[in-house]
Amino acid sequence: MASLVKDLIEAGIHFGHRAASWNPKMQPYIYGKKNRIHIIDVKQTIKGLLLARKFLTKVVASGKDVLFVGTKRQARGILEKYCGEAEMPYVIERWLGGTLTNFRTIRERLKRLEELEQLQESGEMENYSKKMVSTLTRERTKIHRNLSGIRHMDKMPGALVVIDAKREENAVREARKLGIPTICLIDTDSDPDFADIPIPGNDDAMRAIEVVVATLMAAVNEGKTGRRIQAEGKDSKDAKPQRRRSSRSQFRAEDTAAPAPDAPAATTEPPAPAPADTPAPAKTDSGETVAAASSGETESAG
Repeated sequence: MASLVKDLIEAGIHFGHRAASWNPKMQPYIYGKKNRIHIIDVKQTIKGLLLARKFLTKVVASGKDVLFVGTKRQARGILEKYCGEAEMPYVIERWLGGTLTNFRTIRERLKRLEELEQLQESGEMENYSKKMVSTLTRERTKIHRNLSGIRHMDKMPGALVVIDAKREENAVREARKLGIPTICLIDTDSDPDFADIPIPGNDDAMRAIEVVVATLMAAVNEGKTGRRIQAEGKDSKDAKPQRRRSSRSQFRAEDTAAPAPDAPAATTEPPAPAPADTPAPAKTDSGETVAAASSGETESAG
């Protein structure tokens, strides 16, 4: 925290615009005035940055992307660098009207860009006339310049980060119309009501913009790490769990598989012979069975 405050002050985040061009709604964020220039309260800047970091981490971890907008010269190179590293969409050229509210048309223009690039890569463009090649090249360059930053944005962003809300008023209005939360770096001449999370600070100094963007991008990377962890946990849950056997059945299976060594081997005994003194029963003509008299009864009859 101390290093962040030091970096912000060294970058000149506390310098506002001239007092004559201020917006009265910025009064709660102004610390004082010196040489007819308003001084921004750094405590309010830190408060806005911490809220924005916490919110962006939550948004990115939920699976949504964050769109960064900064078309002023001081912010173009910074956004292109940090957003390219984090793979987040950005707009650094002119904001096209309907980029969010008419997103379907924007996607169609991006498909047209892919078609033109495919023509150039395949070599089919060489079969066209010079005038047609010049027209297609100009069209491809124009689409690439305006929409290259949102080329891979196939759904609405979860939040909008704006550098200089006064300059990017159209982008903020479109986001508010669609209910997209906005995080804005606002100077003393801006309207803080446009931002859901205002970050009061100098939006003209390159170093100040870089410190703010780097801080927000660290939160984005943290959210992407959380998103990856959640995806891995979901995959492990979707895998079929291995059925656990109870300890009782496990012991029973072990006893069946390994017989006790002390048990004697089973012996096969021959069947006992039938007694010779017992004659087989005989049948009479009527079908009755008569048992033969024993030897003792025969002797007594005689």
